[in-house]
Amino acid sequence: MNSKKASGAYNEALDLFVSYWGEMSSQWGINKTMAQIYALLYVENEAMDTDSIMQHLSISRGNANMNLRSLLEWGLVHKVNIKGMRKDFYTSEKDIWNMAAKIIDVRRKREISPIKDKLDQCSAVLEKAPEDCEDTAELKKKIENFQMFLKLFNDFSEAVLPYISEKNVDQIKGIVQMANMYRLQQESVTEIPEGGTNGKNG
Repeated sequence: MNSKKASGAYNEALDLFVSYWGEMSSQWGINKTMAQIYALLYVENEAMDTDSIMQHLSISRGNANMNLRSLLEWGLVHKVNIKGMRKDFYTSEKDIWNMAAKIIDVRRKREISPIKDKLDQCSAVLEKAPEDCEDTAELKKKIENFQMFLKLFNDFSEAVLPYISEKNVDQIKGIVQMANMYRLQQESVTEIPEGGTNGKNG
């Protein structure tokens, strides 16, 4: 950006993008500062050191280091070595498809697996209960339904991830189209009156 006007517009848009990304992050279960650091590194073409990140986001060194470690663990940020510089520099995963796939995969592993383990513990406890206990049988059935749902959700996530990572847009559109067709079909069924007709005479 050569002109002052362009530079000002660039900085304003950059700040807005980083701010909005941080606000959206809570909907994804991601720390706000973690999301802002990723957004900043995503839009900046050059790698940034910790001091620059701290200055731009007005955060402490401890906060910056903690969230950079998390981003490195998620695979969303990469450490860069710059010749002649002793500081650590960072850049982000620039491919938005890879970014989305990594977030989905990490959240799947961190959220679904622990729930599954807890449900398995509940099932193990119920195995010790008398077989003729009606309440126990009902609870066991409910837990098994929950376990089945989690397995299906986990299997679906695993099945979709390769399409996202490999940017198979046509296949993803196909999945979305099938889902929309099913939704429309279900909506049309619910709109049919109890008499068994769709509201037309005859």
